[in-house]
Amino acid sequence: MTVSPEETSTAGDALRRTLGVSRRRFLSTCTATAAAAVAAPVFGASPALARTEAEPETAVDHGRSALVPPDRRGLILYTVRDAVARDPLATDLPSGFREVFRQLARYGYRQVEFAGYRQHANAPGGADLGTVEGARLMRSWLDEYGLRAQGSHGFIPSSWPLTPADLDAFRRALEIANILGMEHMGTGGDPTGSPYRADWDVAADKWNTLGALAAREGIKLYTHNHDSAYDFLLDGGPLDAQGRPTRSSGIRKLEYFLQISDPRSVYLELDVFWAHVAQYKFHTHTAHDGSRQEQIFDPAGLVVRHTPRFPLFHAKDGVINPQSGLGYDMVPFGTGDIDYRRFFTRVGAKNRHHPMVEQDTAPSATVPGQSLEFARVGYDNLAALRAHR
Repeated sequence: MTVSPEETSTAGDALRRTLGVSRRRFLSTCTATAAAAVAAPVFGASPALARTEAEPETAVDHGRSALVPPDRRGLILYTVRDAVARDPLATDLPSGFREVFRQLARYGYRQVEFAGYRQHANAPGGADLGTVEGARLMRSWLDEYGLRAQGSHGFIPSSWPLTPADLDAFRRALEIANILGMEHMGTGGDPTGSPYRADWDVAADKWNTLGALAAREGIKLYTHNHDSAYDFLLDGGPLDAQGRPTRSSGIRKLEYFLQISDPRSVYLELDVFWAHVAQYKFHTHTAHDGSRQEQIFDPAGLVVRHTPRFPLFHAKDGVINPQSGLGYDMVPFGTGDIDYRRFFTRVGAKNRHHPMVEQDTAPSATVPGQSLEFARVGYDNLAALRAHR
């Protein structure tokens, strides 16, 4: 069924009111052309939350009103990758895994997600800690500072069917994950970059096999999204010259993956920033009959429908910028326009999720301590999120 402009406006206004976003702000997230017909909503928020709404976790409160419990507050080490990689002999700043762990623990973090196991060669343990011995050393540091390794953007075999070498490497990655004490292990990429259903069917077969291998080792295997994973699947309509479909039934690629992958062994990590970029970019599709359809993506709603499948989040923030091509510019967590109070309130189940603060752009070539400072800001803002009273 084709959506008329009047129906589009009515649906958009209803969703805007539900999200508590002004019409001006609602429309400002779209390009000039798209704004005339359809608006991609964003969750409005006040910047610098910790500076305006922080509340202490008093003896009476014990953090019970916190939307993210203290033991669930984490950071992916990609945010501070420059600190992990810098030479401890050339700086007084924290460097290498051990000193970075200590600093993160001082801020209040209790969980970390790895993005590789390499550091500067002059740091304790040497350059490569992606070995059994290196994992044991890092586990001792994690225990020393009261941190838990909760995940890793690690090795996912490129081959399918799996080659013996890839299978061995995957099993070693699971062994290292278990030594580090991880409940989850994953990847920083999507199961496939293809828009076609047939390729997602193949990807699901592969991930179901890998997920079963991980489950036998007590690990939950997860994939991490970027915006393109929430574009619409091409699964029908006229075929192109290569015999591939050119139109969509309206289901998004990762939504289809959720349907065909095994819920007992394949999990997802929602990157909230990239999900909001997808909300901005992918709000219409061409249906099988050739009509243009509006369908606005709701990241929190997807999680609510599949709560057990989303054990981890990347808590990454952005300020609205329709000129950027993404709809947002990345900023330190809690200083942007994504309403994380509303997001965490809507997804609920706060003892089932592990939010990891992330900012891809935190390292600076001119301010060596910036990434750790932004990690501190992110922790303060994550801890400041409170349920409405």
